[in-house]
Amino acid sequence: MNKKILMMGASALMISAISTTVAYAQEETVTEERIIVTGTRRTARSAADSPAPVDVITGDEFVNQGATDMTDLVRLAVPSYNVNQQPISDAATLIRPANLRGLSPDETLVLVNSKRLHRAAVISFLGGGISDGAQGPDISTIPALAIKRLEVLRDGAASQYGSDAIAGVMNFILKDDAEGATFEGKVGSNYDGGGDIYSIAGNVGLPLGDRGFFNITGEYSEQDPTSQSVPRGDVVALLAAGNAAVANAFQLFDTPANIAQPWGQPRVDDDIKVFVNTAVEFSDNGELYAFGNYAQRRTEGGFFFRNPTNRGGVFAGPTVDPLTGALDPNGVPSVLVGNLAGIDPNACPAGIPLTAGGGLLPDPTVLGLVTADPNCFSFVEMFPGGFTPQFGGNLTDRSIAIGVRGEIAFGSGLSYDLSYKYGKNDANFFISNTINASLGPDTPTSFRPGGYTQEEDNINLDIAYGIPIAGFASDLNLAAGFEYRVESFTIRAGDPASTALGPLSAPSPAFPNGQGFSSSSNGFGGFIASSAGTSRQSNTAFYLDAEADVTDRLVMQAAVRYENFDSFGGTTNYKLGGLYKLTDNFTVRSTYSTGFHAPTAGQANVTNVSTVFVGAVLADQGTVPLSSVAGQFIADDLVAQGFARPTLGPEKSDSFSGGVAFKIGPANITIDYFNIKVKDRIALSSSFSFPDALRRFAAANNVALGPNVITTSQLLNALDAAGTLNAGDFAGSEDLTSFGFFNNDFDTRTEGLDFVVNMPIDLGRGSTTLTGAANYNNTKVIRPGNISPGRLRQLEDNLPAWRGNLTLNHDEGGWAALVRANYYGGFFEDHLDSNLAFPINAGSEITFDAQLSLRFMDEKYSIAIGANNIFNNFPDKNPFGSVVGAKYPLTSPMGINGGFYYLRLTAKM
Repeated sequence: MNKKILMMGASALMISAISTTVAYAQEETVTEERIIVTGTRRTARSAADSPAPVDVITGDEFVNQGATDMTDLVRLAVPSYNVNQQPISDAATLIRPANLRGLSPDETLVLVNSKRLHRAAVISFLGGGISDGAQGPDISTIPALAIKRLEVLRDGAASQYGSDAIAGVMNFILKDDAEGATFEGKVGSNYDGGGDIYSIAGNVGLPLGDRGFFNITGEYSEQDPTSQSVPRGDVVALLAAGNAAVANAFQLFDTPANIAQPWGQPRVDDDIKVFVNTAVEFSDNGELYAFGNYAQRRTEGGFFFRNPTNRGGVFAGPTVDPLTGALDPNGVPSVLVGNLAGIDPNACPAGIPLTAGGGLLPDPTVLGLVTADPNCFSFVEMFPGGFTPQFGGNLTDRSIAIGVRGEIAFGSGLSYDLSYKYGKNDANFFISNTINASLGPDTPTSFRPGGYTQEEDNINLDIAYGIPIAGFASDLNLAAGFEYRVESFTIRAGDPASTALGPLSAPSPAFPNGQGFSSSSNGFGGFIASSAGTSRQSNTAFYLDAEADVTDRLVMQAAVRYENFDSFGGTTNYKLGGLYKLTDNFTVRSTYSTGFHAPTAGQANVTNVSTVFVGAVLADQGTVPLSSVAGQFIADDLVAQGFARPTLGPEKSDSFSGGVAFKIGPANITIDYFNIKVKDRIALSSSFSFPDALRRFAAANNVALGPNVITTSQLLNALDAAGTLNAGDFAGSEDLTSFGFFNNDFDTRTEGLDFVVNMPIDLGRGSTTLTGAANYNNTKVIRPGNISPGRLRQLEDNLPAWRGNLTLNHDEGGWAALVRANYYGGFFEDHLDSNLAFPINAGSEITFDAQLSLRFMDEKYSIAIGANNIFNNFPDKNPFGSVVGAKYPLTSPMGINGGFYYLRLTAKM
């Protein structure tokens, strides 16, 4: 059997949604005979005969762009796919969450060669509202040169693929050439000189005898950081007051003295990506295949600036006497002072009065006393201008898939595909230019706060058989399959200093309520030993699928899938689809399906602390498992207030799509409507005040609290002393002012339209095509649950209602040109997740991209120059820029870096 036919048929076995394809390729229009593997289990299925829409983006479309990150490449090609820079977003900066059709990143299933791509280890705790708490895969590990094509199924498909396929399915098909090689070098930079990138990549195809192939792709790239910032108001005030040390607060790269906290893309070093795809026939009706990858990179960016006058737990002290620094409830603000001897509480001033520089500088006399006394310490001695932590991660990713596929016997028509796939993603975090305040002067300034690992094992068996049915225009294709999947999520403990509860924080006989300094590495606290460990869950699934051409004009399809999770129980989902050709040039199609998305092992068990901006100051915001003591404490508090008890289980969806495909002259046009209702969406809850809940608990248990019992740790100690709870049960939560957990919190309905047009243009010379694509997307929260008003607005309006692009390609002789216009509709941002304290209503924008390429020496070599956002357009400016220095809205769908130009050299052999 021909290898290409074997691969095509066996790959089709793995897919069970039905699809319609429109090509975005540079040199071709829509072709009714284009064969797809995503969305059907039938071999040699024509895209024009499928009831649900699928976008097909060729590998050339990805290569002909300036970006190197696959996430950005897909964003430019698919209007319903949105992603932004995610600056200062904790781990979300390392692996950026992306949204297909307005839904969460983990509500889109990603496949490689029709096999499930494992999730990333990173969970997006700060995901801009829509992606808060999402744990999706990392497609940036895929090099562009490895891709033969990408098929994007814009339809619910959980009844075929299982969990996650609610918004749709993205299937990256790897190159399978058995000969030839392509090598590419690329350099580029933003117009303002920042964000330099360079990359080198190669793809080589080799034969394995005369019945197989070995195809390998490698890429190495690096990326410089960017800064789209304005001076923070507090930084300007500190400089004006005479605190020149503010200029040294940020250390990662050079910035102006008044930019203590840059906003932009992170630095990426040693970004290595390798993909291998191979197969060999062992008989006329069987084939062994394998593919896999290895990737690694180091990513580093900045965090929020720690103001030397008011950062809680580090600098902010009590009100004190303006002359002596002694405690005085009617005094002036101060900088916190620690007593290193741990004895006489009056041995050191309670704080250094902020009386110099208009109330922004420490009193020099008291500061001198603290500095001269070895038993007294303040962090203005170490960081007089404050500090900006630098956070990053070393990321590694690897996978291997092996399988056998073919026919049970040649000509029998009974095909099979048996496979095993393993995937692993590691994130090892680091943070520097920061402190563990509770350790005082003994604190290191660099920490290893731990890491996450996601591992997945998948076993799949798929079989299909065509049964002749009298009166049908084709065989009835029956398919059945089995899947067993195990996923595990591991938390690794941080180094001792990143978790330490040092002497300036821990209670002692002399200071029963501590000294007010925060514990753990500031900005990203280390994972404590009790939080470390591995959580696992497994699921088993069975499916049935049927599809046939009932007549020459009518195609029908149905599928049903049962899936059982050991953690959450079972669910059954189904799908019905149909297509009818009214004429040779006009087709109608529609599908209806149910779906589900189960919580990941990470979402159910993760513990994390992030530093967020609350009001005018920074605060530590935690995430704990709902099943933990702290999580259940808040759940009990919510019930006591009259709210429903939070739960965590699978979310469920209902999806309907309907559309038309037709031709007008040379133009091929598709218009598709979709409506997706998701019930009990899995998300990171709103943050709940831990001290407030403890105070309500104290009141309910008649525990009197003294006036100095204010902080979380003080409240826990007081309640423990009263015998109403065990403070030790809350280890790791004693520094938290607020935290949330994963739960089923709200319901949404997302509906919209997708438009695609593709047509050739006869210019009398060369080949010219015009391709247009647009997406309208509207999400409404139909049951808000416990989410905040700001989160609700983000869910509904953070993504633009309209996005689209129009691309003109021309190829003639030894040269080719591309011009593309991109439209981004207006959007809303709840800046800094401030719960509408800083609302931004940003307007629509249009950008233009262009590329010119020249081929020479029998077209074996080419050089291309181009630019994305060629006119250097930016989103509307942030009206609250002086708050934390962000020049533009941080969730802008067009990005915040402006124009980018690049040069690419390519050699083909």
